[in-house]
Amino acid sequence: MQIETIKDVLSWTVDFHKNLKECVTHCSKQNQDERARMILNYVSGHEASLERMVEGFLSTANRNALDTWCYDYIGKHPIVEHGHCDSPFKELDTDHIMENIVNHHEQVIELYEHLYSRVDIDSAKELLETVKNVEENEIKRMVHTANRFSDM
Repeated sequence: MQIETIKDVLSWTVDFHKNLKECVTHCSKQNQDERARMILNYVSGHEASLERMVEGFLSTANRNALDTWCYDYIGKHPIVEHGHCDSPFKELDTDHIMENIVNHHEQVIELYEHLYSRVDIDSAKELLETVKNVEENEIKRMVHTANRFSDM
C-alpha cells in the first residue's frame, strides 16, 4: 500500500486493526490457557470495534483533511506493512498478550503524533488528534478490562 495522504494512513489503520483482529482470533483457537483465550477473544472483538470506528472517519471526515499529503512525513516514520499472522499469541499468557497488544497500539499512536506534529492544515490536525485520542482511549479501556479478567 502506497501511503501518500491522511486517507491512506486511515486506510492503513483500518487494515492494522483488521489484521490484528484476525491474528488474535486465529491464536485464540490455539492457546491452551483458558484466560488467555478469553483475553484474545475480547481483544478480537475490540479490534473489530476499532476497525469500524476508523472506517467511520474515512466516510465522515473533512475531505480536505483526508486529502492532506503526508508522503514526506512517512519517509521519516515508516509504516510497517501488515503481514501474515505467524501465531505470535498462541503460547503467551495474559500479561504478555496485553504487553504485545499495547506495544502494537503505541506504535500506531506514535505515528499519529508524528503526523500531527508535521501537518499545517487545521482540519487535518483535528482529524489526526481525534483518531489518536480514540486509539489512546480504547487501548486504556482494553487494558483496564484485561486487568479485570486477571482478577477473576
